[in-house]
Amino acid sequence: MRTISHKDEGYGEFVATLDRRAIPGDDVREAVAEIVREVGARGDRALADYAARFDKVALAPAALFVTKEEIAEARKAVAPSTKKAVAASLRNITEFAKRSMRKDWSYRNAEGAKVGERFTPFDRVGVYVPGGKAPLVSTALMTAGFAKAAKVPEVLGATPCGPDGKVNPELLYALHAAGVSEVIKVGGAQAIAAMALGTESVRPVDRIFGPGNKFVVEAKRQLVGAVSIDLLPGPSEVLVLADKTGNPDFIAADLLAQAEHGGDSVIGFISDSKALIVKVLKAIERQLETLSRADYIREVLDQGAFALHVKNLSKGVEIANAFAPEHLSLMVEKESKWLKQIRTAGAIYVGNLSAVAVGDFLAGPSHTLPTGGAGRSFSGLRADQFQRRTSIVKLDRKSVAKSLPVVEEFARIEGLDAHGRSVSIRCE
Repeated sequence: MRTISHKDEGYGEFVATLDRRAIPGDDVREAVAEIVREVGARGDRALADYAARFDKVALAPAALFVTKEEIAEARKAVAPSTKKAVAASLRNITEFAKRSMRKDWSYRNAEGAKVGERFTPFDRVGVYVPGGKAPLVSTALMTAGFAKAAKVPEVLGATPCGPDGKVNPELLYALHAAGVSEVIKVGGAQAIAAMALGTESVRPVDRIFGPGNKFVVEAKRQLVGAVSIDLLPGPSEVLVLADKTGNPDFIAADLLAQAEHGGDSVIGFISDSKALIVKVLKAIERQLETLSRADYIREVLDQGAFALHVKNLSKGVEIANAFAPEHLSLMVEKESKWLKQIRTAGAIYVGNLSAVAVGDFLAGPSHTLPTGGAGRSFSGLRADQFQRRTSIVKLDRKSVAKSLPVVEEFARIEGLDAHGRSVSIRCE
């Protein structure tokens, strides 16, 4: 884990690298463009070919979808404790979602016209759940669960299967519990292309949700327009900002938990207390000895983790806002004061007891959040993203007459006499 202090030579250059812009490399952009073209041109056959190439599975076009029998098998295979955990998480997700959905409203403007907004669920959405070393059951819940709460009629799930052609039973159970209508056994950029463009057997969706690797994120970026997207959530991140009141054991545990996400993870720790940084580094070493994947986690920490000693907490907040982390843990004495100054984090965990893992699995807000500095422009996934907004305008004779003079003036300025006539004819 790289450690650097504001007193060190090279500190300024390192801090400058923390002001990130998530811009894909040419190699990623070109590779994804080819996948999108292939799926668009060859449909199911392209999906089967990419499954063989990337996931090492022989997946005939007729076997792209999870069957009812596989769902039934998964339901039987899942332990009661898992079902209980899934139910608890979905309960909090649903309650949180209900409070964040937008509601219809209307009022009469100065001319007496009735104007407002109406919010309806999308007809069909896609949720992407990455594959990898562990089944991301919680990601299924924190995407599809929001769609269910928003009453989306059709939800298409996409996740890569194993070499045996099967989807992990716990993950499949979670997708079904969260209201997913159908699941394709496809991952990567090709899954995003299939959901956006459609194939012979995959009907396209209106909007795509969910995190993924750099290829998945780039596919979502390239396909905006063919479909809308939630945000651009890539490899997971955590940034801990703490003063001397931070608990070193808790901080170390959060950093180690983040490292479990893999080699692309970003793990940062900022403090104005050099003594706390030393204690955290020692705590990391102690706790590593107790973990089954210690060697793997140590490698991740060596590749993508840093501890930064800043002159004061104000500087730490400035750096945190430039970094725009996915998860920010705030462990400081004056919580309210410093919380108000954090503007760009996807999610903020306040206080020593607020473990990021509780937010990952249970608390209620979605853990699908902006990464790579995208927190400046994007918010995390929320229930109102599953709603389509429509504006409503209704005029009567009085309000259309009062609107006419202003409309005619704009029509004159812009040279659009038909616009003015379309209103004046209603006043004759």
